[in-house]
Amino acid sequence: MRLGRTLATVAVLCALPFYLDAFWLRIGLFSMAAAVGAVGLGLLSGTAGQLSLGHAFFLAVGAYGYVWLAGEPGPGLPTAVAAVLAVLLAGAAGGLFSPVAGRVRGIYLGVATLALVFLGHHVLLTADSVTGGFNGRSVPPLELGGFSFSTDSELTLLGVPFGAEERLWYLGLALFAVTWFTARGILRGRPGRALVALRDSETAAAVMGVNVPRYRSAAFVVSSMYAGLAGVLIALSFRRVVPDYFGLVLSVDYLAMIVIGGLGSVAGATAGAVFVTALPLLMTRYADQLPLVAAPGTTGATVGPTEAARYLYGAAIVLILLFAPDGLHGLARRLRARLRSRRTTPPPSGTTTPSQPPTPAVRAKEPTP
Repeated sequence: MRLGRTLATVAVLCALPFYLDAFWLRIGLFSMAAAVGAVGLGLLSGTAGQLSLGHAFFLAVGAYGYVWLAGEPGPGLPTAVAAVLAVLLAGAAGGLFSPVAGRVRGIYLGVATLALVFLGHHVLLTADSVTGGFNGRSVPPLELGGFSFSTDSELTLLGVPFGAEERLWYLGLALFAVTWFTARGILRGRPGRALVALRDSETAAAVMGVNVPRYRSAAFVVSSMYAGLAGVLIALSFRRVVPDYFGLVLSVDYLAMIVIGGLGSVAGATAGAVFVTALPLLMTRYADQLPLVAAPGTTGATVGPTEAARYLYGAAIVLILLFAPDGLHGLARRLRARLRSRRTTPPPSGTTTPSQPPTPAVRAKEPTP
C-alpha cells in the first residue's frame, strides 16, 4: 500500500505541468527549491542540534557560484558542470566554517553563523565583477545533453507547449527526490543515529564512541551542500539573482520552515517549506479578495500580502510551539495513529452482538463391547 501511494503521488506530480498554468508551476518550483534547503537545515538543526542562522549565505554561494561558473564574466563552463561545482563550492564553504561549528554550540554558533550572512551580503554588493553588484546577474539556463531548460527551443508534449517552468518542474522533482532519499538514508543509517545521540547528549555520544567534532563538522558540510543545491535551483527558477534576496530574512524563513514542519523530519521540513513559500505568493495573488490585506503597490496604513504572510506563519510558529512541538509532521502522525486505533479498537463490552444459534452438544461415543 505504501508503494502504491508513492507511485500514485509521483504520477500526479509528473502530470501537473500538463494542467497547471505558469503561476502554480512557479509556486511548485519555489517550494521544491525551499524544501531542498530546508531538509539540509533540518539535518543540521533538527537532527544534530546545531543552531544556524547563516543558511542564506550557503544558498547565495550555490546560486552565485553557478552563475559565475557558467556565465560571462566567468570561466564559462558547461552549465551541468557549473551546477555540480556550485554545490561542491557551497560544501567547501561549509567545510571552511566547520572548525568553528565543531567547537562552538548553542546560541554562540547561531551568532557565528549570523556573521556569515552580513559578511556574504557585503561581498555580494562589492564584488561587482563576480556578482554584478546591487543589480545582480542574469542566470544562464541549464543544459543537459543538448536539452535546454529554457524557452529558447520549442517543445510540445501531448499538445501542451513546454516552457521554462514546465521543464524546470521535472528538474526540481528529480533534485528533490535525490534530496529526499539521501536525507532519509542518512537519518536511518549510522550517521543519523550518531547525530541524534550528539543532539541528546554530547557526553553520552562521546562515551559510545561518536567522534563529536567530526560529526558536528560533517553535519555542517552536508547541510551546506543541500543549501548550495537549493541555491542553484532558486537561481534557475528566478532567472536572476540579486544580493538583497539572500539576507537575514531568508535565514529566518528557513528556521520557520523546519520549526513549523517538525525538527528532525524530512517530510516535516518539506511541509514547512511549502507552507512558508507558498503563503506569501498566494496572498499576493488573491490580496484583493482577502480582508485587511492591501494589494501590492497600495499606499497608506495597510498591511501588504508579504507582511500579512509573515504575521500568519509567525502565529503558526507560536501555535506549533504551544500545542504541537513536533510540528506538522508529528501532528499528522498522531492523527494517523488515532484513526488507526479507532479502526482496530473492539466494541465496548456493554454492546450486544448478534446471537448465534446454539451449538449442539456432542455425545461421547460409547466403547464397542
